[in-house]
Amino acid sequence: MSTGPNRILDEFAKLVTDAAGAAQGVRREVETAFKGQAERILNSMDVVQREEFEALREMTLKLRAENEKLTGRVAELEAKLAKTPGQSQAAAEEAPAKRSTKAAPKK
Repeated sequence: MSTGPNRILDEFAKLVTDAAGAAQGVRREVETAFKGQAERILNSMDVVQREEFEALREMTLKLRAENEKLTGRVAELEAKLAKTPGQSQAAAEEAPAKRSTKAAPKK
């Protein structure tokens, strides 16, 4: 066993090490409590979680691309329809007007 000043320093080092371990434990508990409280507050505010947001964002981007593709296709078909001989000008102008006034189908 150590004697004299070395023993005192050894005991002090052990005390500091134990205190550091206890401080880390307290820190983890405080972090856990804080995260839990923050999560409860966010849930009560009806905030969207990141995963849900990303899923909806991805769906929106796909739908936007599909919408642009279909818009181009409709314009292409309208151009073909306008070039078709035998169709009156009034019928060609009426087709886009009918399409824009229709409501989207409900699911």
